[in-house]
Amino acid sequence: MKKQNFELKNERIARDFEKLKRDHPEKIRQRLNLSWSNWCFGLESLDQSAARLYEAGIQYVELHGNHYGNDLGYKVDETLATLKKYNMQVGGICGMFSTENDLSSNTPSRRQHAIDYIKRELNFAEAVGAYYLLVVPAAVGRPRAYDDTELDRSAATLHSIAPLFGKHDIKAAIEPIRSAETSMVHTVSEAKAYLKAVDHHSVNHINGDVYHMFTEEVHIGEAILEAGDQLVNLHLADSNRAALGDGSMDLDSIIMSLYLIGHNREGRFVTPEPLGAGSDPYPAANGKPDKAKLDKLVHDTAKYFRERENELLQ
Repeated sequence: MKKQNFELKNERIARDFEKLKRDHPEKIRQRLNLSWSNWCFGLESLDQSAARLYEAGIQYVELHGNHYGNDLGYKVDETLATLKKYNMQVGGICGMFSTENDLSSNTPSRRQHAIDYIKRELNFAEAVGAYYLLVVPAAVGRPRAYDDTELDRSAATLHSIAPLFGKHDIKAAIEPIRSAETSMVHTVSEAKAYLKAVDHHSVNHINGDVYHMFTEEVHIGEAILEAGDQLVNLHLADSNRAALGDGSMDLDSIIMSLYLIGHNREGRFVTPEPLGAGSDPYPAANGKPDKAKLDKLVHDTAKYFRERENELLQ
């Protein structure tokens, strides 16, 4: 029986991966850096979140970018103390961009809010040793465009503060998000076009998300290969935006594609972010978490990811 198109693409990735294993075994010795995005843990303490990740064997965390004002968000000294307690490191900061701090807004004051927010997060990111700050070109939860020039406004606004990313030595990681949640930049190719529009050497990286890729990309593995060295982090969730292994996503092809682009190195991460379905996941950041549910979610996801990675590398 003739194979389906996605199966043929999977086979090409698998062949290239087996060739990499055979010809360059040194390139697969380092495992992928498994992190976790903690903003969906809601209003629990960072100590509780770090303890959960530590118990699951996760050594990196993508911290909630919760510095929404000068008096809000994680404190540097307290954060560093918690990280030391659990022998953890920060992978990156998950930037949160709503209509209140929208880089593409047609209201100048909201673009200024986005600028101020990024400045606060960059200061914090450098202080806690983060590698990247996730940046969304347009508000999450606003799928309808303001107008035909919102991309131009967004790129110009980010360009105006691009040198700060270089100053703080933090990568700006542009995240493509599905069209049900935001009005523009939905694919890796569109993220690359956006980076060209920003036109600054300090803004040149991508944060992928397989849940959005599942909707917007032709093939997730090929999209990872297209992102290549620009990919600094990949958010993970299964096809139903639940724990890895609870849906129908082909995790093996994703892992193989990551190894093919050399993602298994310092400063590059894979970061589960299983948020559940919905057009606006941000309310979870300010809700009361279900500890037992989150414990199981983290444990099951980490266990399944490492099992699949081990199967491929043996």
